[in-house]
Amino acid sequence: MVESQQIQIKKITQSRLPEVDMVNLEFGQTFSDHMYVADYANNEWQAPHIVPFGDFSLSPANPALHYGQALFEGLKAYKADNGDILIFRPEANLGRLNLSADRLCMPAYLEETFMEGLKELLRIDADWIPSAPGSSLYIRPFMFATGEFLGVKPSDTYKFAIITCPVNAYYSMPLRVKIEEQYARAVEGGFGYAKAAGNYAGSLYPAKKAAEEGYHQLLWTDGKTHEYFEESGTMNLMFVINDTLLTPALSTSILAGVTRDSILTLARDRGMKVEERKIAVAEVVEAAQNNTLQEAFGCGTAAVISQIATIGYRGNDLQLPPVESRKYSLAFAQELNDIRTGKTADKHGWIVKV
Repeated sequence: MVESQQIQIKKITQSRLPEVDMVNLEFGQTFSDHMYVADYANNEWQAPHIVPFGDFSLSPANPALHYGQALFEGLKAYKADNGDILIFRPEANLGRLNLSADRLCMPAYLEETFMEGLKELLRIDADWIPSAPGSSLYIRPFMFATGEFLGVKPSDTYKFAIITCPVNAYYSMPLRVKIEEQYARAVEGGFGYAKAAGNYAGSLYPAKKAAEEGYHQLLWTDGKTHEYFEESGTMNLMFVINDTLLTPALSTSILAGVTRDSILTLARDRGMKVEERKIAVAEVVEAAQNNTLQEAFGCGTAAVISQIATIGYRGNDLQLPPVESRKYSLAFAQELNDIRTGKTADKHGWIVKV
């Protein structure tokens, strides 16, 4: 096992932070000074490095480019009022990363090494963590094959890295979404549950078509019948009908979101009725039409809780109740924020302090 004291550190000579407008941040466009990098070779992970953020050198025969052997994760760090650096549920994200790695024939990354490397990276780039309300430091761990061959088989070598970027809200307004009934994001038996790069490549064209129609995101349905909801483009999906929180049950075609799990836990803490099951498109459409659909929202690390204002379905737009009336999702968003920023007790052990 690689111990934390073996991390080799090379710091940047001059920080780019003074050039950054921390008030007007476009999500995923501004990157912190340093990144964490480790290579896998000879059946083991080599000693990690923390180096200035910069480009990788790749072979034209890299199998990640040709066959898509690549995955990623997303989590966030926050700065508490007292200056403490708080990471939200990093072990859960690493667990999902390693689940994805297993599905894609890639090596797992060690938890102790990951945690120590992440903490050290955040210590070095602590000034990049914004403290304004609604802001955070987005953390992107990722892994990809680094072999040099053409042939459909797993690589023998890999690169694991962590980059970070200061961010504000992913969505700045309630969303207009469209129920997708032609294209499929994933199918049962595939790898929709893995955070694999290829899952997102296939979603771009349908999302582009929806954007041309004035929608921000798609609501994906099952790939076989298109009768049941699965998730949204960058989020898991939740509805409140008759004071019951509904979300599609996890399967091999649905990503097990960390924020999803957190919200379900908070809902059960409150004594709210929760149902994880198949949710029919017809059920939600009917609820919207008879005014029993109280709330609809997406949830994820990047999006946190993003309110859905309009659902497009077969040429018609279903208008949902105003956001200010949504007592459940607004309460979840506030409670999550208070836990993540250290303003309230973390009774579930979700916070890791740097």
